[in-house]
Order: sequence, then C-alpha cells, then structure tokens
Amino acid sequence: MKIAPCRAEDLALLDEHLPSASADSHHAARFARQEADESTYLLAWHGELPVGHGEVRWNGCAAPEVRAVAGACPEINGLAVAQRLRSQGIGTALIRAAEHLARTRRLPAIGLGVDETNTRAAALYERLGYRPVAPYVDRWAYVDRGGLRVECADPCTFLVKELPV
Repeated sequence: MKIAPCRAEDLALLDEHLPSASADSHHAARFARQEADESTYLLAWHGELPVGHGEVRWNGCAAPEVRAVAGACPEINGLAVAQRLRSQGIGTALIRAAEHLARTRRLPAIGLGVDETNTRAAALYERLGYRPVAPYVDRWAYVDRGGLRVECADPCTFLVKELPV
C-alpha cells in the first residue's frame, strides 16, 4: 500500500472506485482545496487502485464549537476506506501520514471528528492517541444524483492528538 497526495490524473479513478453520493465530485472539491494550499488530499493505493482517502485541512474544523476549543488545529476530514478493505490498516496508514505532514509543518496537534454512532472509528482514534475535546454538529450539504439538495447534521465529537515536534 502507498499513501500519496492526490494528483489531477487520480480524480477519474477516485470517482470510479470510491464514488460519492453527490452529483458533484467531492474528490474534485478536495483536490481544488489542495491546489489552493488549503489542504493536502491523501490517497491510499493498493496497486493501481485507490482504496481510501483523507484530507488534512490546514485551517482546521469550521464548526464554531470546535474552533472555540481547538482554534485552527488542522483537521483530518473525509477519512474513508473502501468497504471491502476495512480493518486492514488503511485508515491507520492515512492517519499516520496526516500526522507526519503536520509534524513536518511543526504543528503541535492534529484533530478529527467522529460521528457519535461510529463506535469502530472512535475506538481506532482512541487507540491512536486521540482524545475528545468538544462535541459539535457537523453540518454539510450536497446535491444528490437526482438533483435534490440534501442537508446533513451529524452529532460528532472532535478529537485531538498532541504531536511531539
């Protein structure tokens, strides 16, 4: 397995193998933020196929509840692994790569949000040293493939890991 930042030529493969529920590609939006130097969009590869992704947003989580406690702590966002390959270390590898990037920028911590119902992910993050700092509601929207706007509001907890520099 290889972890590397997304390239423009990866977008078609991402849309094919890790499609989003929206009509617009979440991958293209994440890549655009990377190109604007707002984030780094990491991809996990198994051979020639993308099998997971996660975006490090350098300006932190946008939720006011989180910003009040964690400031602009960089956030690992949109972490996902292909369903058939979960529990094989891919998520851990993506998180470790994100932590490494934060350390190279000499940042003291990195965080991520976890949905209250995602107990498997919460257990992984705890094992990796992440600790809860703030409950919040992750609000986001997308246009589905039928053209309808879908509003989402997921109760979450923001977790932070201190990074020794």
